[in-house]
Amino acid sequence: MNHKSGYAAIVGLPNSGKSTLLNTLLGQKLSIVTNKPQTTRKKILGLLSDPEYQVIFLDTPGIIKPGYLLQEKMMEAVNSAIKDADVILLIIDLAADPDAEKSLNNEIISRIKKSRKPLILLLNKIDLLEQNRVKTVLIKLEASKQFNKIIPISASKGINLGEVLNSLILNLPEHPKYYPDDIIAEETERFFVSEIIREKIFEQYQEEIPYSSEVSVVEFKEREEKKNYISGEIIVEKESQKGIIIGKSGSAVKKLGEAARQSIEEFLQHPVFLELRVKVKNKWRSDEKILKEFGYSQRKD
Repeated sequence: MNHKSGYAAIVGLPNSGKSTLLNTLLGQKLSIVTNKPQTTRKKILGLLSDPEYQVIFLDTPGIIKPGYLLQEKMMEAVNSAIKDADVILLIIDLAADPDAEKSLNNEIISRIKKSRKPLILLLNKIDLLEQNRVKTVLIKLEASKQFNKIIPISASKGINLGEVLNSLILNLPEHPKYYPDDIIAEETERFFVSEIIREKIFEQYQEEIPYSSEVSVVEFKEREEKKNYISGEIIVEKESQKGIIIGKSGSAVKKLGEAARQSIEEFLQHPVFLELRVKVKNKWRSDEKILKEFGYSQRKD
């Protein structure tokens, strides 16, 4: 048996480029990306299949110290991905932390480094730095002998991602494919539609609004000869947040719906009629029952 298959967890601090890396490696936008931290909330599975290998990527939320129950669930998703992984890709934003010390000085990252799983460190956003600076950091980290491989990359520009893939495949176990070749993701279209709407909330609104919002697709009707009908609910924690989402005379939510509809149509490759409603669920981010309804329950084995 020469075929290789396995799980690769992509982990790192918020805004380090995890989702961008996944999307670029797959050649398709699967994980939502914004310039705000903590955009990713759940473990997202993406598949890269080849006659000789299959890599099952696990995109994860940014590593943080949880402040409320939702963030605890997000960190459970990170821990679950690390546990499932055959190889771990640890990505840091070298432009934000040119010495890499702060990014690597983290409790979960320290635990990852102590694991016996192959660990590949990716120094991201090297296109924003002087190359001598990159070389200095690379030499220092290689001397520490903490990683199986260290690769300077630019996830957005695709720099050195071929080397990332080769290193991944080298460390994968020999195993038949877990999934058919024509599958690129495990989640449903409903999930990705809700993520697209949430992405547009992150892009359009400021301060606490994106972090206090969740999106649920309550109805999804596929219609070959007509536009697909999608009804979505935006959940917030306060009446004042509901007013901000809706905007004066509904102008803000109309703008949100138009931006989301265009991206959903691009994703589904089909015309869409999108209807959005805004609901208030007090303190939903700290409510176990509501979080389970939103799919945040994780196994704790």
